[in-house]
Amino acid sequence: MPGRLFLTRPVEELAQKIGVAAPPNEPPRRNIQPGQTVLCLTPSGFDHMRWGMIPSGRKNARGRPVMDTIVNARSETLFDKSAFSNMQRAIVPADGWYEWTGEARRKTAWEIRSKTDDLLWFAAIYDTWHGPNDVTLSQLATVTGPPNQDLRDIHDRMGVLLEIDDIPKWMTGDETAARSVFRPWPDGRLTVIQAKDVDWSQP
Repeated sequence: MPGRLFLTRPVEELAQKIGVAAPPNEPPRRNIQPGQTVLCLTPSGFDHMRWGMIPSGRKNARGRPVMDTIVNARSETLFDKSAFSNMQRAIVPADGWYEWTGEARRKTAWEIRSKTDDLLWFAAIYDTWHGPNDVTLSQLATVTGPPNQDLRDIHDRMGVLLEIDDIPKWMTGDETAARSVFRPWPDGRLTVIQAKDVDWSQP
C-alpha cells in the first residue's frame, strides 16, 4: 500500500544515483512505520518528515478540524481534493516495503522489493502542519495507485513507483507532467517473498 518500508543500503549510494548530497548519520532501517520520521527527497534535497499527514483545513460535519492521519493518498483523486490543495511533492526512497495477508493474529508478512535489487522511489506529497502553541511539523503521505500483476494477490493498492527520469516530472513538473507518473509499475519487476527475521518492535 505500502504498509511499512525498509531502507538498509548506505544512503550515499542513493544520493550518488541522483547527484544530491547525502544526509549525515543515516542509519539502516528494517521497519519504518507510519507515524515515524522517514527520509525523503524534496526539490531542496534530502529531508526528514513524519510519515502521516493531518490534512490542513479538513473539517467534519460540525465544522471541527479532522485530525485523522492520512498515510497514503490515492493518485486518482489527489489533484481534486481540497485537503491536498496546498500540497508539495516529494519522493521517499526505499529498498522495499511490507504488506500483510490473512486473518487477525494469523497474518502473513510479505516483503516486496525490486527483482534486480534496484532502489525504489515512492511518489509522496508533503506540507507543514501548524498545531497549537505554534507547533509546526513537516509531514508527508505516500501516493498509491492500482497494483500490478506482481502485487495483485497481496493487496488491491500499491505505492506509485517512479523511474529515475520521472523524478523531475513529479517534484517540479506541472500538473500534467505529475499526472503522467500515475501508471502501473511494469509487471515482473518486483519480487514478493515471505518476510522473516524482522523485529517488528524495532524501527
